Amino acid sequence: MKHLSIFIVAITITFIGCKDGDKNSSSEGAPSGSNNTVPAISISVIKSFPHDTSSFTQGLAIYKGEMYEGTGGAAYDVVGSKFSKLMKVDLQTGKPKTSVDIDPKYFGEGITILNDTVYQLTWREHKVFAYTLPDFKKVKEFDINTEGWGITTNGKELIVSDGSSNLYFYDPATFRLLHSQSVTQNGELSYNLNELEYIDGFVYANQWQQPYILKIDPNSGQISGRIDVSQIWNRVQTLDPQADVPNGIAYDAETKKVYITGKKWPELYEVQLGR
Repeated sequence: MKHLSIFIVAITITFIGCKDGDKNSSSEGAPSGSNNTVPAISISVIKSFPHDTSSFTQGLAIYKGEMYEGTGGAAYDVVGSKFSKLMKVDLQTGKPKTSVDIDPKYFGEGITILNDTVYQLTWREHKVFAYTLPDFKKVKEFDINTEGWGITTNGKELIVSDGSSNLYFYDPATFRLLHSQSVTQNGELSYNLNELEYIDGFVYANQWQQPYILKIDPNSGQISGRIDVSQIWNRVQTLDPQADVPNGIAYDAETKKVYITGKKWPELYEVQLGR
């Protein structure tokens, strides 16, 4: 098991945009935008674990000590030779313990778990799937009006992103939209909100195509901090040049551990975040 320590401060980076605007196309990133005064949050890597490089990670979650991962891929947008899956993953080996294939007409996106139910978004199909644990039996399908990108839960509501500046709050029983909240950074809307995780009262969001995880107050929508994972992403790309963008945040509420990874990354990391 590899050990490394990284302390990251705010830096300015320029990235090359995706050539066709497709959120699931490979890219090294997008322009980082103008300078801002959002506080930088430090990040330290505690441990690294193996991660399957064929997994186009769209969602990551820890529930009752087990890691779950949702991946992307569909008949209309094949990722390598893979379609979408929902998996329970062995953290130590990166291999699936349980795996469910998604119908190839759907492109799987973010996942979250609430009350022994896994919720999995689809990207463009406007469907949300619900599965029971531990059997991964699909018990419900819900309709959604937006694209599905990231999803998390505050323990009562499901919180969804669609790549815009909005967070959407849904009733988990019916998937009825309860309310929405725009997300702002220094008074300006912040776009490309992607994979989500709820940690100690805040929503943490990967910002698609950029090396940032945003810390968001879900009540006001204000971004209260920004984590720069550039150095981790650089390490990943030296290990595997085919690795795609950072995507995947999981929080173990029992151990207080945070994990991050990315699409087709060879490693998954336990990290410690500053305040």
